[in-house]
Amino acid sequence: MGENMNLIVAVDEKWGIGRDGDLLTHISGDLAYFKEKTTGKTVVMGRKTIESMPNGRGLPNRKNYVLSRNENFSAERCEIIHTDEELDNLLKNIKEDDIFIIGGESIYKKFYKKCSKCYVTKIYEDLNADRFMVNLDEDEDFKVTEKSEIHEENGIRYQFLVYENKKIK
Repeated sequence: MGENMNLIVAVDEKWGIGRDGDLLTHISGDLAYFKEKTTGKTVVMGRKTIESMPNGRGLPNRKNYVLSRNENFSAERCEIIHTDEELDNLLKNIKEDDIFIIGGESIYKKFYKKCSKCYVTKIYEDLNADRFMVNLDEDEDFKVTEKSEIHEENGIRYQFLVYENKKIK
């Protein structure tokens, strides 16, 4: 699989990403950031992630690829992929900057080392997650190259960070 994919995720201070099959919180600034980064691009996600989307449908104005071992699974606006080889073949003709891994936990853990950039919305609160992203602050291959100012919405403080994978040039 081509390196230089991107990853986008919102995490709490313990790198939690979800609870009970849903996002930890809905921050309109983060949702706008996600939309801005991924519109017109290709997004790759797992079955549980698509099932958590509104009406279980793929995101509009994006090419939605869903990884699932379930041969009978289908979702509106999505192409279902059953093997890594199948995904490789679909992604090889897409500009690497246009590919975003969007979750969930097992998909992030499987692909994060192949991502040249990880767009992380860091929420400065513990939101009692039961699903987690790899802590990039503890991975020596990644370094923060961009940081936004700290934003606040409904009493929740958050910041946009870009982590770059030093092993991918």
